[in-house]
Amino acid sequence: MSEKSVDEVFLRSYPKVIFFWPLTLVSLVLWLLQLLPEEPVAWYGNVWLIVFFVNMFIVAFDFSSTKFFVLILVAVIVVILLVFLVPDIFAGLEGGTFNPGLTAQFYLVVTIIMALILGLVVLGSRFDYWKIERNEIYHKSGIFSSAERIPTKSLRIRKSIPDVFEFFILRAGSITLMPGQGDVIPLPTVLNINKKQRQIDYLLSYVSVEPDELDG
Repeated sequence: MSEKSVDEVFLRSYPKVIFFWPLTLVSLVLWLLQLLPEEPVAWYGNVWLIVFFVNMFIVAFDFSSTKFFVLILVAVIVVILLVFLVPDIFAGLEGGTFNPGLTAQFYLVVTIIMALILGLVVLGSRFDYWKIERNEIYHKSGIFSSAERIPTKSLRIRKSIPDVFEFFILRAGSITLMPGQGDVIPLPTVLNINKKQRQIDYLLSYVSVEPDELDG
């Protein structure tokens, strides 16, 4: 379906835990791989720790495009220094390899916990959303709660991408609805942000969209 045929646009803002789906997927894959060997495989555990660290890092901080490139530069410099200045940094470890000893049961438990949480988040988003139509904004919150309706007259929309990592993972960004009457409506974590903006543009030809710069 093209944006020009859209009659309504659903906007759902998710909690930050939605960005832990890579850790959930990696935990599932490593559980299946760890079922075969009897002892914990070192590089399986190391991969899981790296993904865990990166996922936590992404959720904990917001990185604009400028901060992102600075972070990449710092990471490259650190790697070069470790390779050339401290080549034997892990030489003291037994066998030269760090093994966190993560078992198949560990990967399975993490997978179940994360899948349950993510499933509840996705399910909850079905009952808490904003729907933009040609004549009004419709807000549904909860299974039995009453709906709120706001006219779209003088509606303005501001889109921003405050974190490039979140945008890379789920094309996520922030949308702020500014109706002509009523309170400003911030939606900090909307998935497929660019697609949603294009759909709203086609749906409401008079809407003023003010996309922020990535460095904002």
